[in-house]
Amino acid sequence: MREKQIRVVPSAWLEKEGRRLDCGPYLSGAIEAKVLLESLPVTKKPLKRVTKGYDGGIYNGPQFVRNYVDRPEHGVPFLTSSSMLLVDFTHTDLLRRQDAASPRLAHLRLEVGMTLISCSGTIGRMTYSRPEMAGMWSSQDVLKVVPDPDAVEPGFLFAFLSGRFGVPLIAGGTYGAIIPHLEPQHIAEIPVPLAPDRLQKAAHQLVTEAAELRTKASAVLRGVIREIEEAAGLPVLDRHYDGGSPDISVVKAGALNGRMDGLFHSNYHRSVLDPLLKLPKSRRTTVDELATRVIEPARFKRIPVDDPQYGVPFFGTSALMRADPEATYLISKRTGGIDELRVSETSLLIPRSGQLVGIIGQAVLPYGDLLGGAVSEDAIRVSAPDSSTAGYLFACLSSEYGRRQLKARAFGSSIPHLDVRMIGGCTVPDLGEKLIAKLGARAFTVASARHEAVQKERQARVLVESWIEKKGGA
Repeated sequence: MREKQIRVVPSAWLEKEGRRLDCGPYLSGAIEAKVLLESLPVTKKPLKRVTKGYDGGIYNGPQFVRNYVDRPEHGVPFLTSSSMLLVDFTHTDLLRRQDAASPRLAHLRLEVGMTLISCSGTIGRMTYSRPEMAGMWSSQDVLKVVPDPDAVEPGFLFAFLSGRFGVPLIAGGTYGAIIPHLEPQHIAEIPVPLAPDRLQKAAHQLVTEAAELRTKASAVLRGVIREIEEAAGLPVLDRHYDGGSPDISVVKAGALNGRMDGLFHSNYHRSVLDPLLKLPKSRRTTVDELATRVIEPARFKRIPVDDPQYGVPFFGTSALMRADPEATYLISKRTGGIDELRVSETSLLIPRSGQLVGIIGQAVLPYGDLLGGAVSEDAIRVSAPDSSTAGYLFACLSSEYGRRQLKARAFGSSIPHLDVRMIGGCTVPDLGEKLIAKLGARAFTVASARHEAVQKERQARVLVESWIEKKGGA
């Protein structure tokens, strides 16, 4: 049962908030943050005075029918308030290009330096628009804040809004009971304290470096995958399967392998399995043969704790895909089997359940707070003997050859599942020890870069928050 929140507030706060009688701004910490910011002996401007562009630089978009396409030449990557948080946009939905370029939706095109805020459902989640996001489109549930670089450094503004003082102010502007919603006018008057140029530039530099690290990491992963496929002599596959519908195949009884479900024997699966099995035996191997072990942790009783001294950050599988994975809560360090739940840098995580169009079978090499944290038993662990092998397995399973195998091997109709045997039996190219070590080492830098990006964004927030606290105590 969710704990009740009770707060006594002075009547002056009601007047200050325009006689709002909903709980949001009074429980979120928004009033305290606003009072502190207004008391700072520094120059402050309303958010709407440090933005520019379409509709003043703070906008979302109209409701519209989403027409998706399969081919990139006919569409543009389309981000929702959930997918904007992802670290990898390889399999993002494609919105029909004709619709995206229309006068009604053209302003939803993303550019580098925007602060993106979820404005419906879970309010206040934020991300900084990085180079690889330029040219993508966003949904009406993503509120765009376009900084005016002549008034404020974009990275500084993001660090402030996504930090300890900005988030309560944004969440405090939320209206609605069942489905909370945030509109541009709700945050337009947020006071933005303007730090000295040197501090603004330092925060901006950290946020910019984080954005570039994530973009470069994505490019490195794509490059390693391409080199693996070229070295193995495998044909290049589009990210979208172009097979006919319905997918019909004929299977000999001796090839059933104990599986009677259609997807396992589909042309979708054969499109990757046939090229791999045509490789000489000396040029192919399996996940089981490269990994030290593939395990599925036992189910366990989750005992939440509040004190980090006695707890470990605990993550569900959805958080694994985000640019900055956020723990659901802390679980006790005394939890039975905690060592199997904790994650090391050489352990791949693969969600074992979910819808086939979702995260099931999407390999993750951990970074950020995932390292040393505990992850749900819904993520199967693939432990590697060293970092280069971990990187190689990560690249192989992130490729279309790995991804399609994993999804096609899931079983069950309502909620498909993967098991240890199905993951361990996936076929991957064997390029020899030297090339595996070389390409694997490069792929491993993807996780290292993503981890560094998380740290740099946090440093930027600490820099801004420390300055505000110092000024507030002056």
